[in-house]
Amino acid sequence: MPIDATLPYDDQNVFAKILRGEIPSKRVYEDDHAVAFHDIAPVAPVHILVIPRGPYVSWDDFSARASDAEIAGFVRAIGHVAREHGLVAPGYRLLANIGGDAGQEVPHLHVHLFGGRPLGPMLAG
Repeated sequence: MPIDATLPYDDQNVFAKILRGEIPSKRVYEDDHAVAFHDIAPVAPVHILVIPRGPYVSWDDFSARASDAEIAGFVRAIGHVAREHGLVAPGYRLLANIGGDAGQEVPHLHVHLFGGRPLGPMLAG
């Protein structure tokens, strides 16, 4: 169910539980600022989620409250994962849903990294 991205952070969300190790994930990268892992219901041959370690509800929340180091670390983590998975030359897509109208379902900032095949148009219909 889509969420309101202006609500306070809920530390019981699924990504908070993954960060704490309460829910397993197939991690492909982690550092002081971010964790990346395979999506459990992939929609492309490569479908990886990248999340910041900090308690941020959405991109808006993150861009307003995160430190410069957290922002730089998160963006660098996304680039690192894309390069490590050989996606730069053929191309890839990043998607971050913010709020209910965009279909955000987990109230923790996350970026979907899609690749491994031609992805088609940006939005359908």
